[in-house]
Amino acid sequence: MQVIKYILFICFFGFLIATDYSNSHSHEHLHENLHIDGSSISLLWIIPFVGILFSIAIIPLINSRFWHKNYGKISGFWGLTFILSFLFYFGLEPLKFYLLEVYLKEFLPFIVILIALFTVSGGVLISGNMKGTPFLNTFILLIGTVLASWMGTTGASMLLIRPLIKSNKERKNKVHIFVFFIFLVSNIGGALTPLGDPPLFLGFLKGIDFFWTTTNLFLPMISVSIPLLIIFFIFDMYLYKKENLNFNNSNINLKIDGKYNLILIVFIILSVVVSGVWRSDPSNKLNWFIEYGGECMMTYGTFFQVSSLLIISLISLKITPEYIRSENDFTWEPVKEVFKLFATIFITMVPAISMLKAGSEGPLAPIVNLLTDSNGNNINIMYFWVTGGLSSFLDNAPTYLVFFNTAGGDPVFLMNEGSRTLLAISAGAVFMGAMSYIGNAPNFMVKSIAEENKINMPSFFGFMLWSIIFLVPVLLFYSLIFF
Repeated sequence: MQVIKYILFICFFGFLIATDYSNSHSHEHLHENLHIDGSSISLLWIIPFVGILFSIAIIPLINSRFWHKNYGKISGFWGLTFILSFLFYFGLEPLKFYLLEVYLKEFLPFIVILIALFTVSGGVLISGNMKGTPFLNTFILLIGTVLASWMGTTGASMLLIRPLIKSNKERKNKVHIFVFFIFLVSNIGGALTPLGDPPLFLGFLKGIDFFWTTTNLFLPMISVSIPLLIIFFIFDMYLYKKENLNFNNSNINLKIDGKYNLILIVFIILSVVVSGVWRSDPSNKLNWFIEYGGECMMTYGTFFQVSSLLIISLISLKITPEYIRSENDFTWEPVKEVFKLFATIFITMVPAISMLKAGSEGPLAPIVNLLTDSNGNNINIMYFWVTGGLSSFLDNAPTYLVFFNTAGGDPVFLMNEGSRTLLAISAGAVFMGAMSYIGNAPNFMVKSIAEENKINMPSFFGFMLWSIIFLVPVLLFYSLIFF
């Protein structure tokens, strides 16, 4: 598989650089110098990041055929533009530092868990005579919303997207089904545990109790998901009646093949939990597997996660009969698209994250200053909207971490006296990942799988319009009530 070759190359390249640096340099005086100072760099550094976003948004509208043939080259252009500019301005050592930090520490675990869940869920065939009635579609969205907190938004999305596509094969008006699927299953449903969404998992690693999110985000999640489910049901019923359909689901003959892949999903979840606990103290050098510039680039916990998930993926490929993947219309194209586009997104957003980390001293100070009043008190509703708004376009995990630290970074305080602020940050990062295709990884996966099955999904801006019409009013009502 081509993507696994890329992953092995990233690992090998990172190991070589780190080993070479360890053998020939003393890191002690370089630690501070390798980080770029977000307070002293120009906003021009976000041009490559904005470039890849606008490429994703605009080029498919102009010429979709050209985009699908050349998206890898376009993504590579913006990535290479950034890397060469960074090399020229900051030098080789900081570039090597950030390449390792981004691709070994952040991108590699991100893409490997996507591959594992995509591979294993693609080995589960849910078949039967289900027909896409409004009741059935709403039920599938409800089940996916519940599952997302316990098997991750990516796991729930990849498990249920294909049965949803098949059951609605005869529907003419069905784009809305997959838009709401992204809202609920790929994002909002992941709010109840650290397993649900990456930002909450980062909070868990920082010291937030595992069930803090369950108890504190339960009511917010219900307050947002139930109105969306009701809106979806009414809208779907309207379109269903407009098509003059009369599907009958009274005798559903449901069959699940590849059940052993469901066991592998459990092992994926366990692997993530074990690796997270293992790497929870990166300050302990005994946990470091690869380091550079005096910083941990990969812990043994992360190495365990990457290795175990790749092994689980290979096991799934080996033991799953070919007919299951054939019936699921399984191809690697969605993974390849996410890999090539997000590889550039991850590296080009480094300056934006650094600017945010600089707080009120950086070029994004006008945004950061919205978070507190004149007395220095947190404005929780602004934490919700600023964290969420930026999570719509930046990776929601590092965005969560930036505002977690902006709010003080003390887990004990944030779980108690600062609980409303932590709630605002958590809800913003999770809920508003649904605002755009790049807000959360499964969004793009669902889009890609749907388009492979001849479903004409909205464009980048088109999806945002759906979000503004249906999602934003619900979130606005929620924020006014809770904050």
